[in-house]
Formats: sequence, C-alpha cells, structure tokens
Amino acid sequence: MADFDHIIVGSGINALVAAAMLSKKGKRVLVLEREDRFGGCMRTDEITLPGFHHDVMAATFVLFLTSPSHAALGADLARHGLEFCHTPHPTAVLRPDGTSLVLCTDRAANIETFNALAGGDGDRHGADVGAIEADAPFLFALLGGELWSWPTAKLLAGQAWKRGPRGLAAWMGEALRPTRAWLESSYSSELVQALWAPWALHTGLTTESAYGAQMGKVIAFALEAAGAPVIKGGAGRAADTFKALIEENGGELRAGADVDQIRTHNGKASGVRLADGTEISASHVICSVAPGQLYGRLLRDTAKGVSDEKAKDLQHFRHGRGNFQLHYAIDGPVRWKTAGLEDVALIHLADSIDSVSKSSNEAERGMLPATPTICVGQPHRLDPTRCPEGKSILWLQIPDAPRTLKGDASGLIATDGSWTEAVREAFANRIEATLANHIEGFSETVLARKAYSPADLESMNINLVGGDPYGGSCALDQFFIWRPFAGSKNHTTAINNLHHIGASTHPGPGLGGGSGFLLAKRLGT
Repeated sequence: MADFDHIIVGSGINALVAAAMLSKKGKRVLVLEREDRFGGCMRTDEITLPGFHHDVMAATFVLFLTSPSHAALGADLARHGLEFCHTPHPTAVLRPDGTSLVLCTDRAANIETFNALAGGDGDRHGADVGAIEADAPFLFALLGGELWSWPTAKLLAGQAWKRGPRGLAAWMGEALRPTRAWLESSYSSELVQALWAPWALHTGLTTESAYGAQMGKVIAFALEAAGAPVIKGGAGRAADTFKALIEENGGELRAGADVDQIRTHNGKASGVRLADGTEISASHVICSVAPGQLYGRLLRDTAKGVSDEKAKDLQHFRHGRGNFQLHYAIDGPVRWKTAGLEDVALIHLADSIDSVSKSSNEAERGMLPATPTICVGQPHRLDPTRCPEGKSILWLQIPDAPRTLKGDASGLIATDGSWTEAVREAFANRIEATLANHIEGFSETVLARKAYSPADLESMNINLVGGDPYGGSCALDQFFIWRPFAGSKNHTTAINNLHHIGASTHPGPGLGGGSGFLLAKRLGT
C-alpha cells in the first residue's frame, strides 16, 4: 500500500483547498512545501517594525469568500479561527488632480452617485452588474467550472436552446470585448472609467486585452456584493486555519520539504523524491506549481512528461508582467488630502484608461513605467489588530512592473537589465513621490518602508516566475480550455494519476482556490 492516497506539492490556496477537501473525505493526504511556511502567496510578516503585520503578497479575499471553496469549507475554517474583516467602501480611484470616486456595497447608492457624474452612467452600471447577476449560473460555470465535462456541455446546449445559437454566439462576442471598448462605449464620466480601468491589471490583462470587459463587470459585481475583505490577523492566518483543518481531518503537512522529482512506475505517478533523498509513495500526486517547475524540474528525467510536444508547449508558454510590492509603517493616521478615502480598502492612483494602458504597455516592453498604476491598501482600517494603536499600515501593489527589465520609460533610473537593490529603491522612490502628493505630511509620518521587486518575490516563491503572480499570461490563448497549454484538459497530465493545479491552470489566478476545488471534487468521489 502507498504511504499516502494523495501527495500535494506546494501549499498555496489551491493546494490547501484540495488537501482540506480530500482529507475531509477520509483520504490520506500529505502536503509538501519547500519553504519554511505554508500558504504560498498568503504570507504575513513584521517586515517593517515589530507589531506591524504586513501581507507581503496576497491581501484581499473577495474571490475566496464568493467561491465554491468557501461554500464547502468556510464553516470548518471559521471553527479554526478564519475571520473576515470588511468595509462598506471596497475600492476607489484617486486621480492626479485629487478628484476621486468611491464605490460602496450599496448598488442603489452607486447608481445615484454615477448618474450625478454623468447622466445615465449609474443606470449603465446597474445594467452591467445586473446582467452579471442574471447570468451568474452560466457565467460562473464557465469561469470556474470544469470545462471539459458533460455538465458544461449540457449547460452550453441549454444556453443555445434558450438564446438560440446566434444569440449564444452574440453573448460570447460581447464577453470578448476589451476593457477599453466597454468603458469608452458605456460611460461618459472619466471618473467612472478611471475607477474600473485599473482592475484589468488585477486579472493579469490590460485595458486592450480580449474578455477584459467581462472580467471587469464580474469584478464590479463581486466588489459591490461582497466588498474587499481581508483576513483578521493577516493573510498568513488563512494558511494557519487550513493547516489546522487538514490536520484535524488526519492529513499531514511538512514545511522545508523540497520535492526534487516525481517518481513514476508503469506510466503512473507513484510518489516523490525529496532533495534530501527521501522517497514517499502515493496513489496520486498533485502539483500546485508553475509549468516550468513541473515539466522542467520535477519531471526532468521522465520521457513521457517532457516529450517533444510538452517541450514545445513550454517553449510557447508565456509569463505575464511582474508585481512590485511596497509596504509602510506609519505613525498616526493616513491623512488623505481628498476627503472620503479613510475607510476605503483598495485605492487606485490612476488618471484614466490611457494612463493604465500606458503603464502596463511600458511594463510589458520591459520598461519601468514612468507613471505606474498604484493600488493602495489600508488593511488596518478593516483590521485594527494589524498594527499598534494609533499607527497605520499601507500595502502598495504595482501590478505592472516589468518581469524582464530593459530600461526606464522616463530615462531617469539607470538599469543593467536586473532588479538590483538600487533599481528597486529608485523605483520605490518614484512610487512614493506619487503617493506623497495625496497624503498630508506623508514623509514625516513614515516610520519604515519595505520594497519587494519582482526578483525578490520570485526568490520567496519559485512559482512567481519573474514576479508574475498570475501563473502565466492570462491572454485568451492561455486561458479557459487553453490553460496552461492548448491541449490541456481538466488538470490532467500525460502521466496517469499526476495532476496539475494552481494559478497556471483553469480557472486561473486569484484566491478562489478553483483548481484545487475542481480536482478534489473529482478525486474525492
């Protein structure tokens, strides 16, 4: 008998969801993590000063709260201490001139606010999020369901019957519109356009990418319906509660366990070999890793795993833009010059669709953006336990940092093609200058700051290739049924009983745990 029913390589959200669900079904589960802690991008540390608890990478859990994973595991995780902290103001945009627009979790109020900016914009917003709500069973089955399955085939057939084949094709065509096309044709107010444009970057897309409009509407619906919650105590606390649940179910987790190779026998996965030579057998092996890690390292000596076809797939697989993180410990409150931002969870510093397009285009060309699109989180306003009383924390994410550095769009930061400490801090200074323009006396209140370049993020998590937090480009040719490869199907590989999950697989990145949920649901029956 094998040592375990399921060995899971990696411990990000998808791995933990799979482990929790499979162990709940009575399966013998082992989670192996090469780093010294579990959680992947769910990581909380005192990186600036003692008592200031920063989410180093992932921070906002709206995708998990609204996911089937939470529906299946939420009550059990809550028993182990998982608690969400909310604000009625999930997001806002702040433009260079100080004008802002705040979204709340009250649709009627948003409609009224948008209509006051430009006649009809509020009604258009209501129609957009209302359409997502009406299409939810169909849309979310496509976005998060198992695509190669009879239920999905029947769902599509039912939609074709309901809408007619031409009507279904029209729906698909509308869903493929870019963010820019949606915003410019729907909203007259530049403020409304600027509110939604930066969210394209959080889906791994740009404002010009196909299906960006549909993802933008989904985000608008989700933020309005569920807000932008954070975890009480930090994102790392979510990993702790998963660990407690898995162990309660009889599962096992080992940190500092670097899987070196997948073992196979007669065309089937039979276990793993660790870097220290330890061999562990299992009936199934589940890898929550980037494609390069799976096929380039873990299967490097397995002919079937690294066939010519798979080598070609890897050659064509593209990673997306990098991520840059900047964290502050602040003395006292954050005194925004623009009123009404004090309790907003996520504030984008951006001017327009064009500014977002420009910064992402520069990053995709390997350039440090001259004016980066900046996302500012205020987790202490939702969760006061994050820092000492009377202090504040700022979490900044720049979702359009170059993965491969070629230069500076402004020509002011000298680069040699690598993310050196000097380049990182110079880029952080550029970001800070923009932030300081909007906060009264900002420089005098900063107690400490900590920056992470894309290279720093990859050094902490080998699956963040070039700092790409999305597991690969989310362009249409690498999404849905084509993720991660054109021939991919339901998290299977060419090796029997070897499964591939994680951000690089359908349904893609984020904290929803979708691929782990789908695979565990299938294997646990």
